Amino acid sequence: MTIPVRTLLIRAFRILAVAEGFSWAALLAGMYFKWIAKTTELGVEIAGPIHGALFVGYGIAALALWRLQRWPFVVALFAGLSAVFPFATVAFERWAGKRGYLTPRTAVPAAAKETAGV
Repeated sequence: MTIPVRTLLIRAFRILAVAEGFSWAALLAGMYFKWIAKTTELGVEIAGPIHGALFVGYGIAALALWRLQRWPFVVALFAGLSAVFPFATVAFERWAGKRGYLTPRTAVPAAAKETAGV
């Protein structure tokens, strides 16, 4: 049994969206301890690279879904902008899921398309 690439990419995008949100939380906590409490830089040293990797992965997945799912430009723009603000990727993922942007769409074969009575 093989899973279609589109379905796999949608799952990865959903996971990355939530993980990126949690990595924001970890990074913000690390920044608190580094800059406010002035106790340790360990949180930023660990959460920073993890957040960066998840940020890049989310961006790549969003670009791939833009192409595969044929998202309108505005949807892709919001997907990208959501990665900049803390926890916004989770909100975008829920919004896109409710509107059908994260459901696998299959192409209709050319032979199955109806003609306009010609």
